[in-house]
Amino acid sequence: MKIAILLGAIRPGRQSHKAAYYLGKLLNEKDMETDVIDLLKTPLPVFGSHEDNPAAGKVVESIRLRLEEADALIFVTPEYQGSFSGALKNALDYYWAEFKRKPIGVVSTSTGKMGGINASTQLQHVILSLGAFPLPGKLLIAGIHEAFDDHYEPQNDLIVELVNQFVSDFLWFAEALHQKKAAEEVAVEVIRN
Repeated sequence: MKIAILLGAIRPGRQSHKAAYYLGKLLNEKDMETDVIDLLKTPLPVFGSHEDNPAAGKVVESIRLRLEEADALIFVTPEYQGSFSGALKNALDYYWAEFKRKPIGVVSTSTGKMGGINASTQLQHVILSLGAFPLPGKLLIAGIHEAFDDHYEPQNDLIVELVNQFVSDFLWFAEALHQKKAAEEVAVEVIRN
């Protein structure tokens, strides 16, 4: 399976990227192919403003292809003013078919003790609106400034435990949906032949 991690943290001094890159490393260690789509490194123009800009159109298309190739996704966002990041919302406005019927896990972070619970809940609702399947559980990382070091390694046992449980649940969910899709594709092929 190929898993795309869509990272919606672009502010200076961001910390959520540490969680995204750690998840990517952990999934790679479990023999998953991962693609971290970092919206700071590949910024999208504001939705609806790229039509006259060929360079921006190329960025939109390159991200579209990366999302389309993914069998499952993880959205990573900091919580800003009780919601998920504007950069992530902007990205979600660009795409729809790329998410349809795919499993999507939610990771939210905050500097406070709630781990971005409001952002995560809102994001799960948006995932349903995209025609995708949100993982029922979510990974909430409180105190993000102290959760990972500069090499993206967790700094306490609770973070390790939470991340491992999230990854285990996510992979079970994603693999179950992936197998169902594969079985449907085989059935369609048999009918055609």
